[in-house]
Amino acid sequence: MTGRVHVIGAGLAGLSAAVSLVRAGRPVTVYEAAGHAGGRCRSFFDEVLGRRIDNGNHLLLSGNEDTRAYLEAIGATDRLCGPEHAEFPFLDLESGERWTVRPGAGRVPWWILSAARRIPGSRLSEYLRALRLARAGGDATVAQCLDGGGVLFRRFWEPLAVAALNTAADEGAASLLWPVVRETFGRGEAACRPRIANPGLSECFVDPALRLLETAGATVRFRSRLRAVTFGGDGIAALAFAGGETVRLGAGDRAILAVPPAAAALLPGLETPRGSRAIVNGHFLVGRIGEHPFFLGLVGGLCQWLFVRGDVASVTVSAADSLAEEGSDAIATRMWREITRALGLEGQPLPAFRIVKEKRATFAQTPAETRRRPGFRTPWSNLLLAGDWTDTGLPATIEGSVRSGRTAAAAIVADSISS
Repeated sequence: MTGRVHVIGAGLAGLSAAVSLVRAGRPVTVYEAAGHAGGRCRSFFDEVLGRRIDNGNHLLLSGNEDTRAYLEAIGATDRLCGPEHAEFPFLDLESGERWTVRPGAGRVPWWILSAARRIPGSRLSEYLRALRLARAGGDATVAQCLDGGGVLFRRFWEPLAVAALNTAADEGAASLLWPVVRETFGRGEAACRPRIANPGLSECFVDPALRLLETAGATVRFRSRLRAVTFGGDGIAALAFAGGETVRLGAGDRAILAVPPAAAALLPGLETPRGSRAIVNGHFLVGRIGEHPFFLGLVGGLCQWLFVRGDVASVTVSAADSLAEEGSDAIATRMWREITRALGLEGQPLPAFRIVKEKRATFAQTPAETRRRPGFRTPWSNLLLAGDWTDTGLPATIEGSVRSGRTAAAAIVADSISS
């Protein structure tokens, strides 16, 4: 029996689920507590800068298969840009040294045999430590697996781990970094080409999805915050929203809860990750630098990644709980000092800026919190979960969010076929 699917949450997980469902011919209603879609992956117009900016910076890779399929479904594959081949430029802010990582074409990384292609100062033996990730136990951290001395950890593995896990390498779960390596760098150059949303996250991931849902006849209801869930039998019977509205589920109806883990507390007995980690992004008006968007990895300083689109330079600091407690002016001053070094703008005064703090950007991706991730199934037969905090097998990334929504939607379609 097929019925309406109620998707609670219009972040990437919810949008991914809704898009998959309407493409399968299912009627869908999406409920979003905010007045906009996208959650932590969206763009907005900033009055201070006079520009449209992203609330956070995201670097995707060409091997992110679920993201690619989602973009194909919403007709937005042309909204990602990046180099023709895999290239990852870095700057060491302490030494001033610059280099570019260019992975080889094959699955076997023969390129690391050439000292000229390796990261400056690194040794071949340091690269072989990556194999430890494949054997990492559930309690192992990234630092325990990979930090055995040498420069490769500081100049590559640590920046990659902090970016992917939003957790310091000495506490981040090694088991979550391995899937990233396996699905991208482990498949050769064609799977690890860097990609940036252009012109922004909403234009790439959100707006085309909303247009598709509208065309397919789906309903998207903003400012609809879920307040309570009513249970009946082995499923849920109704969804109660702030403002007094109650939506009752019919016999063939299903629901997908695609909300942050804290909101999932509406479900009694559901174990979810408890801790979280912050991300701080800074956006600065710098004048146009080049014709195309580009990025630069930063090591040895505060910022970890620099993105330039048009005349806006944006930097990201992950695992930024302590930084998020500082004032925006102090943060901007520290960030600007590193931006000027990276872009050759030394001596220029601090321009207009916007600091964006996401204090609960992701769950804390430690071994202990990772074990608390629930699967997409729940004890209630007509309710499924989606979100980057569920057990996708991936870190809490865009790829993990999209995969979680597609997985929940696929389960509902499969259940309706088998029933």
